[in-house]
Amino acid sequence: MADIPHVVIDYILNFIIEERSLAYLLVNKDCCLLSWGGKIAEYGITNLRHGMQVCEQLFFLEGLLPLDDSPLFLPLMKIEVGICADIHLIPSCEGDWVLLLDSILNERHLSAMQQEANHSSLLQEKSHKFLNQSPRE
Repeated sequence: MADIPHVVIDYILNFIIEERSLAYLLVNKDCCLLSWGGKIAEYGITNLRHGMQVCEQLFFLEGLLPLDDSPLFLPLMKIEVGICADIHLIPSCEGDWVLLLDSILNERHLSAMQQEANHSSLLQEKSHKFLNQSPRE
């Protein structure tokens, strides 16, 4: 790992935990929920049940678990209306960790950029059509 001062690492960790609303789940290799914590309610996740299949409780994890030996990153996942998260799936000896980080601001920014690009493309297309119209006699 890079030689990063502890004060910088502490700042980044605190920033992620507070500003990105860190939430986590631990799921065993049989896909049963073992534990959870962090700001889980901010993702609209309530009434979790220990020992039950996680995919029955959280539809967005269907088909993703159990993991093999590689982590998986799913950016900008829509969990519910108005709730968007970066999802990190991390295998470990305890089970598979599911980390949720709020990405609604990134999604809004990306959406605005896409909308602007679409608008520019439409204007360019209209301009091209106008310039290529044959003059009427």
